[in-house]
Amino acid sequence: MKPTLAVVGATGAVGTVMLDILTKRENVWGEIRLIASARSAGKKLSCRGEELTVVALTPEAFDGVDVAMFDVPDEVSAEWGPIAAARGAVVVDNSGAFRMDPEVPLVVPEVNPEQSKNRPKGIISNPNCTTLSMIVAIGALNKEYGVKELVVASYQAASGAGQSGIDTLHSQISEVAGKDLGSVTSDVRGNLKDNGPFPAPLALNVIPWAGSLKEAGYTSEELKVRNESRKILGMKDLKVSATCVRVPVITTHSLAVHAIFEKTVTREGAQKILASAPGVKLVDEPEKHIFPTPIDVVGTDPTWVGRVRASLDDDHALDLFLCGDNLRKGAALNTAQIAELIAKEFAK
Repeated sequence: MKPTLAVVGATGAVGTVMLDILTKRENVWGEIRLIASARSAGKKLSCRGEELTVVALTPEAFDGVDVAMFDVPDEVSAEWGPIAAARGAVVVDNSGAFRMDPEVPLVVPEVNPEQSKNRPKGIISNPNCTTLSMIVAIGALNKEYGVKELVVASYQAASGAGQSGIDTLHSQISEVAGKDLGSVTSDVRGNLKDNGPFPAPLALNVIPWAGSLKEAGYTSEELKVRNESRKILGMKDLKVSATCVRVPVITTHSLAVHAIFEKTVTREGAQKILASAPGVKLVDEPEKHIFPTPIDVVGTDPTWVGRVRASLDDDHALDLFLCGDNLRKGAALNTAQIAELIAKEFAK
């Protein structure tokens, strides 16, 4: 008998993508139950060709549920994840509420699928979208060469700040479109009414800031890249330095990565590994100006990798550029893949 799945936060941005993913992937589920806040209860949504009615988030909503995928704010997951687990569901959570909990595995199916079985609290956590855009490719290279250090610059889309980030960028683009602003930043500032969730204008601009201020001048997003990469790879002392930048792109995060390995690495060797790695699409013909950009990647599932270069100064180092749709692999898809690992346990 196929297991019952609950989608918590089904009416949100990632929840909407999740329903599309569930419709297109192999059908391993029996009943699919849609759960959201009381104000969304009663809404009708389509999944797998069926019209499903959203039910309110209550303890009873999890009765009979085998796997519950959560895409809700941290504080909602922190409260309701343990409740769902206590009612018998395996919780796969997309928030940041449990990522660094030592009793909650942080899972990327292409990298550490075995950790999905190690869930003493009945909860599995999904990594941050920026980390996910990178770690599938780095995980594949790590298996061959042994990663020692990562220096990362991310170029993060507005949608990473939620719907308000998308709305703000759309609004700012409309406000500045057609205006003769020249090259003076203050002209841009003067023509914008609201920066929304961003600390500076995003239209016609880049902002070296994503998240909130944490230790030693680093932001929460930068520390997520560091701490989550360590946990996923099982390398608590891995050196990781990240600078996270917000760019005027709606969807798809990009990263420039300088990776240092234990073994000598070549461009050709790295390309061969990446070309065959699950969840990775190698797009690397620089002589033809063929490499990944967000506009190519949005709406797709893999991490796209290009600009692969062996370091000119260190034969143990590699430089590469990656793009991943932050609403798909960066959120909904990885959550669905983890849930499918659990569904296989019920099939045995």
